[in-house]
Amino acid sequence: MGTYIKELYYITHYENVPSILKRGIFCHQIIEEENIPFTPIYNKEIVSRRAQRQVSGGKSLWAFANLYFQARNPMLYKVVHDKPLDEIVVLGVRRDVMNLKGTFIADGNAANSPTTIFPHSKLTKAQWADITSNTQKEWWNQEDGSKRKIMAECLVPERIAPDYIDTIYTPNLNVKEKLESILPVEKPIVPEADMFFQPTRKIQLTNNLYLVKGDMFFSKLQTLTISVNCVGVMGKGLASRAKYQFPRVYVEYQDLCRQKKLRLGRPYVCKQESSLDYELADEPTSLENGTTETWFLLFPTKDNWRNRADIKGIEKGLQWVCENYQTESIKSLAMPALGCGLGWLDWSSVGPLLCTYLAELNIQTWVYLPTEKEIPDDQLSAKFLLRRNSLFD
Repeated sequence: MGTYIKELYYITHYENVPSILKRGIFCHQIIEEENIPFTPIYNKEIVSRRAQRQVSGGKSLWAFANLYFQARNPMLYKVVHDKPLDEIVVLGVRRDVMNLKGTFIADGNAANSPTTIFPHSKLTKAQWADITSNTQKEWWNQEDGSKRKIMAECLVPERIAPDYIDTIYTPNLNVKEKLESILPVEKPIVPEADMFFQPTRKIQLTNNLYLVKGDMFFSKLQTLTISVNCVGVMGKGLASRAKYQFPRVYVEYQDLCRQKKLRLGRPYVCKQESSLDYELADEPTSLENGTTETWFLLFPTKDNWRNRADIKGIEKGLQWVCENYQTESIKSLAMPALGCGLGWLDWSSVGPLLCTYLAELNIQTWVYLPTEKEIPDDQLSAKFLLRRNSLFD
C-alpha cells in the first residue's frame, strides 16, 4: 500500500509551525487537556463536530491527529476563504506514518456520517484503490459525493512525531521568508501557489486586465467563461469539466442549443444565485467572509464540436461582451484562451484578439493562458497583445 501516495498533509497556521517541529502534531484532545497554546485555523463549529464522531474502540475523532491524502481539498479551500492567505501553511508528512499502531483510514471526511473508517491494518486493496483514486482528482462536487471523498483522512492516535514531517508548503514567497526567520530547525519550505488555489503566474497588462496561469474555476471572479459549441456537446476540455462539476449549467446549455439561442457571436450568461464558494468549501454554511454569486458565460467558439474554432466568430463574441457586459451586470470576468488547444488555434493570433477587446472592459478581467504548451515571453507583453484595431479590419 502507499504506491500512489507521495505524502499526507496537515493544514495549520504558520505560527504553530515552530511548536509542531519541536513537539509534533497533537490531537485536539491532548491540546485541550494539556492546555497547549496554538493558533486555530478552523472555526469552533468544525472542531466541535469532530468530537461527536467515534471510531472503533469508542474514541472520538478528537483523540486522533488527522492528515489528508489530498491537500487541495474543500477544507483547505474553506480555510483560504476564511483566513488571510499569509497565515496558512500545509505540512507534508511521510506516508509511512500510516503504519503507526492504532492508525485508522477514513474514506472521506471523517466527520461526515456516510464516511467509513477502517483500521489501517485491515484495509483491503480494493478499499485502498478507491481512496487513492478519489483523492487524486482536481475538482469535486456535492452531487456525486466527490466533495466528501476527496477529503479522505489518515487518523493517527494522539501525536505525530516531528520526524515524520518532511516538507512545509506555503502559498507564496512571503510566508516562506516569514517561516525561515522563526523556525528552530531546517526543513524544506516550498512555495506551492497551486496547492492553495492561487495562480502560479500573473501578469498585469492594464489596470484591470491580467494574464493568469492557473485553474480558472478557482479564480473567485464573478463570471467564468466556458468555451462551447452550438450543438449541445460538452465532450472535452473545460466544457467537459463544467458538465460534471456544474451539472445545472450543462442542462441550461443544452436547452439553449435546442432552442437555437446559442450561436457564434452571441454568448449567453447563465446567472446563478449561489456562489461557487458554497459548492467548493467544506462546511459552506459557516463561511466567515462574504461571497458573491457565480455566473457562467457560455461562449461559442465553433458551430459543431468536430470543427476547428472560428476566430471570426470568437471576435464577434468578444464584441458582444464589450457591448453588453454592463447591461448583463457582469462585475468581473475570467476567460480562457478561447479556441486554443482543442480548437486548434494558436495563442499568437488568439492572445492579441482577446486582450485587445477585453482591455476595453472597466472590470477586473483575467485571461487564462493555454495549458497545452508554454507561451514565449515575447508573446505575453502588452506591446504584443494590445492592438488598437481588429485583426480582421
